[in-house]
Amino acid sequence: MDNSTRGPVAGAQTVARAARLLRLVTSAGPGGAGLQQLATDAGLSRTTAHRLLSALRAEGLVDQDSPSARWMPGPELFLMGTVAAARYDITELARDIVRSLAVKTEESAFLSVRRGDETVCLLREEGAFPIRSFVLSEGVRFPLGVASAGLAILAFLPDDDVESYLARHPEIVKRFGSRHSAAAMRTRLADTRDRGYAVNPGLIVEGSWGMGAAVFDRAGRPEWALSLTGVEFRFSPDRLPALGRTLLAHAHQLSSRIAAARA
Repeated sequence: MDNSTRGPVAGAQTVARAARLLRLVTSAGPGGAGLQQLATDAGLSRTTAHRLLSALRAEGLVDQDSPSARWMPGPELFLMGTVAAARYDITELARDIVRSLAVKTEESAFLSVRRGDETVCLLREEGAFPIRSFVLSEGVRFPLGVASAGLAILAFLPDDDVESYLARHPEIVKRFGSRHSAAAMRTRLADTRDRGYAVNPGLIVEGSWGMGAAVFDRAGRPEWALSLTGVEFRFSPDRLPALGRTLLAHAHQLSSRIAAARA
């Protein structure tokens, strides 16, 4: 019998839950995450989360720090990542462009990649300005449309894809507040398309602003984004247009480089 004619794959829910925990562990940063927080964020009971994390640890996909009991990425993830990087990683193509963006703007500059309905930060370069925002760092994930990188990517997806995404994620308002309602997000998406770049005016952390510009693959799909973050007064109305032009120029340079490299 053809397996494709059967119902849902047995164990698919368990795999999905384990994958969700893996993403949460990898996005927690170098200090790892506690069991209760992981369980809450994954929508699981503490017992179920611990059972799945223990199974992942047995396979080397996560590890647990003995003194703190916090969960962290395991060594097997590193080995898998080095293999996947050959196909998916553009950090070496982008590294000097991200560094140039940080030097020219004096703000913290980032490269993020789209992974499903989220963005994941791949690179961070510090600018010369001494006061910095620490909302974003390598491995941190945000839903599309929340941080400036995801907002820039979402803005240049087809309208049907945008509406489907908004319908799938009503929980964003609960996580990030009413300023991330579907209506508010549609307005910011329209503004992003008009300007060419996204602006996040302290919507995640008060006083921490961000700007993002989409980076496209050879087919014209927005698969990555360059972004800037910094303190509010550094993103004044007088300075925003110049920052936007610099950001767009660097994003265009990276899009062109990716197209040439993968031709």
